[in-house]
This record gives sequence, structure tokens and C-alpha cells, in this order.
Amino acid sequence: MAPRFLTLADVTEELNISAAQAYALVRSGDLPAIQVGGRGQWRVEATELEGYIQRMYQQTRTRIDAGDFEG
Repeated sequence: MAPRFLTLADVTEELNISAAQAYALVRSGDLPAIQVGGRGQWRVEATELEGYIQRMYQQTRTRIDAGDFEG
């Protein structure tokens, strides 16, 4: 059974991004997360990460369809 919540380290590994990038996604609200524990460790619900990935796919499709994609 997969864990319900992921650490930011898990998110960085899953998305292949830096820790700073994962933190920025959370702080901006692009990737919903909660803080837990006495030190306020960030946790991202696995379904929220999947939702974020799906939103990024949709945004990419929209940009490609609009001809705004450089790559």
C-alpha cells in the first residue's frame, strides 16, 4: 500500500526536481501541502501530487495547442 502523504524529499524524487523547487511549489500554493509536527515538516498528499502532475500536462497541452511552446 502506497503512503498517503509524501515528504518534500519524495516529491523531489518523483518530479526529478531540486529541494528548492519543491519548496517553492508548496510555498506558492501550486502544490497543496500541510505542515505537521513540532518542526512543521511539509507533507504532500499523494493525490495532490498526482493532481498537480495532471494540471501540468493540461497546461502543456494548452500551450502546445496555442502555439506557445518552445522546445
